[in-house]
Amino acid sequence: MLEMDQLSLERQLDLVFRQLDDELAGLSSGIVFVQIRNNVIGKFGIRHNPIAGREGKLAEAEPGLTAQQRASFRQMALGALTFKRSWTHGEIAYDFTIRHDMIVVDATLESNYNMASQMIRYPRHTYQDRNSELS
Repeated sequence: MLEMDQLSLERQLDLVFRQLDDELAGLSSGIVFVQIRNNVIGKFGIRHNPIAGREGKLAEAEPGLTAQQRASFRQMALGALTFKRSWTHGEIAYDFTIRHDMIVVDATLESNYNMASQMIRYPRHTYQDRNSELS
C-alpha cells in the first residue's frame, strides 16, 4: 500500500484539492489550509464564515466556485509550491475569493522550526565556543 510520505508534496496537495472539491463548490470565499510535517500533509481543511448577517438579516448564500474556478485554484495552489524553500514543517494557507467572476488567490507560506531539534544539531559547547569567539 502506498503511504503519504512516498508521494511528492505536489501530489499530496492535488489529493487535498480533490478531497475538498465538493465543499469548494459551495463556497465563494475562504481559506484552504494544509499543515505540513516532514514534507507530509497532515491536517487540512477550509476556514470560512458560512453565515453573514447585517442589520438583523442573513445574507443570501452566494454561488460557490465553478468547476473551472476550482481547477484554476488547484493550479495556482500547486504553482505556489515553487516558492517553498528548504523548510519541511509549516503551513500553507490559500485565501480565495471571487471577484468579477474570477477566482483570486493569495498564498501564505509559514515555516515552523523547533528549538529542541536545533539544540541537538548544535550542542551546548558549540554555543560556548561561539560566545568566547565573540568576546
